[in-house]
Amino acid sequence: MAWVTGDVIITLVVAHLLASVAAAEVRNLKLSTAALCAQSVFLSATFAAFAVLSQNPSLYWWALTTLLTKGILIPWLLYYYMRRLPKLEVKPVIGFAASLIFLLIFLTAFYEFVHTHIEFIAPTKEALMEPARSNLAIAFTIFVLGLYVVMARRDAFKIVIGLILLKNGVHLSLVTLAPTLPETTIFGITTDVIVAAFLLLYLTERIYQQLGTVDTVQLSTLKR
Repeated sequence: MAWVTGDVIITLVVAHLLASVAAAEVRNLKLSTAALCAQSVFLSATFAAFAVLSQNPSLYWWALTTLLTKGILIPWLLYYYMRRLPKLEVKPVIGFAASLIFLLIFLTAFYEFVHTHIEFIAPTKEALMEPARSNLAIAFTIFVLGLYVVMARRDAFKIVIGLILLKNGVHLSLVTLAPTLPETTIFGITTDVIVAAFLLLYLTERIYQQLGTVDTVQLSTLKR
């Protein structure tokens, strides 16, 4: 049963990574948000699978909290504010094909590096074993993906999605690095994500109403 659950976890985190790439790269913001929602569902399912594998009942609360906040509430916020904003992402500096090719090469190399040298990041026996080793490598890979979106995208709405990806990568790493965190701490972490997303989306909407753009490059020009 343990090895089957381990295979399931690896499958879930790979699906989580693929959904993250889709959320980052799809230019249609509605579809990008749908991919982000799927990513969060896979994250919740990963926590539930770890709960079975480690026989840690507290991880079921992690899974439920993640599903309610990241899988339902945050996508609802994104769709709610999306109605007031342009439906297509502001054209990024790097085109779709070039960005996708770059990500596939870079993320694969980054994953292999972290997976090979995981002991420098998490020098514990648990982190050296599968599926924790692959889970942690993918968690850091998703964190880097979110950072890439924040730095490379011009659309303020897409940058919010990048920040959520970044935080989800951190959240995924906790199941390996700190699986015994109390439920109240996890609730605080997810609440922080909701508050941050709400404030950023509200500011994005106000900026669009006042200036007619969500292009961060143009906003920087207007500031000068």
